[in-house]
Amino acid sequence: MSKWPRVPLGELLAPVSRPEAVDPKKTYRILGAHWYAHGLYTKETLSGAEIRAPRVFRIEKGDFVYNRLFAWKGSFAVATEENHVCYVSNEFPSFEAKDNRIDLNFLWKYFSRETAWTEALGFSTGGTPTSRNRLKEEAFFKLTIPLPPLGEQRRLVERIDALAGKINAVHSATTDIDKQNQLLLSATFRQMIQKSPLLPLGDIAPLTRRPAKIDPLQEYPRVSVRSFGRGTFHNPPLKGSEITWEKPHLVKADDVLISNIKAWEGAIAVAKPEDDGRYGSHRYLTYVPVPGIATARFVCFFLLSPEGLYEVGEASPGSADRNRTTSAKALLKIPVPLPSYEQQIWFGQLYDKVENIRQLQAEASAGRIAMLPAILDRAFRGEL
Repeated sequence: MSKWPRVPLGELLAPVSRPEAVDPKKTYRILGAHWYAHGLYTKETLSGAEIRAPRVFRIEKGDFVYNRLFAWKGSFAVATEENHVCYVSNEFPSFEAKDNRIDLNFLWKYFSRETAWTEALGFSTGGTPTSRNRLKEEAFFKLTIPLPPLGEQRRLVERIDALAGKINAVHSATTDIDKQNQLLLSATFRQMIQKSPLLPLGDIAPLTRRPAKIDPLQEYPRVSVRSFGRGTFHNPPLKGSEITWEKPHLVKADDVLISNIKAWEGAIAVAKPEDDGRYGSHRYLTYVPVPGIATARFVCFFLLSPEGLYEVGEASPGSADRNRTTSAKALLKIPVPLPSYEQQIWFGQLYDKVENIRQLQAEASAGRIAMLPAILDRAFRGEL
């Protein structure tokens, strides 16, 4: 519970409007407001002739701005120097402080909290929670905020910014470490394949299909592959009675699992132990490395490399995304550089170490992301 009095925004803010008739010969930088209170951004730059509305509204540095349609998603911001003398549509009301009781950056911090967005949703009208909900100005003015003295507001803004800066610095350093680890893997891989023989994928990891025998009374847990080399994920199970055209195939751990409609954009992965016994649709191709010859990790790493993706792209004819179906037979002909089996095993161990570090970093990052909302909540309870 905050120790400060709650004051309606109508007592603190005054609307500010700078309408301009659209000049067909003039160029306008049109702003949007990021969700989750992440600030204003240049949405597009248009000539007046491209703008259908008769008027636009000029924004100046220091204005408090929100998007009526997405207040419930946290589209609140204070205009920065970069946003100065840009323009918004009539869906973006802007305000200035009536007097020296409110620092608008303090107000922005208040509306950086999920609880404030939920409150804004409660005051919005029209549509559903995901469509056409508007927070009109008269309702916005009824919202109340805890209001400490102006000096305390500014101290809290500085304190929150300092703590957020530290969190962001750690995140940036973690990201740099991850990039360095990926460079290490790539450099090691390239060194290993320099003098390696090239063998067709079909010789070292033949296509292996394990069609399921469908029982209408059974459920079939499913596995799919994300694009851009981001691994596998699990779908809700499919009832046997609902299976018509999908023709699921059994997946086992260490299969190289490839989507035949998104392989060209990196929907390629090694099936993990937790994927074992799940089913992929007929859209997924399973290639099983020959024991003692190739490892799934090494084959997958090659296929996701620039050279590998080029070969996969060549095996995926078509110009439009939905028409780029990868040929299972063409994949079998892709030449794969293959160092010794022992070297591949060693590379897989290195990969696992890097991946374990990444997982630990991801868990730590999730903890850091949760810190800022906690900091904001403490600030507005008067505990910071």
